[in-house]
Amino acid sequence: MNTILKANLLQKRKWRIRKKVTGTAARPRLSVKFSTKHIYAQAVNDDAGTTIVFLSSLDADLRKQKLAANLAGAKALGTAFAAKAKAAGITSVVFDRNGARYHGKVKVFADSAREAGLQF
Repeated sequence: MNTILKANLLQKRKWRIRKKVTGTAARPRLSVKFSTKHIYAQAVNDDAGTTIVFLSSLDADLRKQKLAANLAGAKALGTAFAAKAKAAGITSVVFDRNGARYHGKVKVFADSAREAGLQF
């Protein structure tokens, strides 16, 4: 497939998801992105257009663990993100899978964040 076509299909999936999923101050949107090497997660208040909590595998503490964008890395980052979000006063979020399928790494991230105390 053409890379431009793939990028267009991904953008359409993101728009389709974002029509239904919006974050507020009380219940921010938890957006997760997996690149080939790293994982990025952020809690976003879409009403104000601000990021409340951000964590990635590039963080100093997590970099020592040498997390990759795989199942083990997703589990560790999901737990760490939930702890950071709870410290910031966030208990409930709306999950945004960012155009990815809800299985594999994305599902493991979500499940570990739920086990660590986030509700969604």
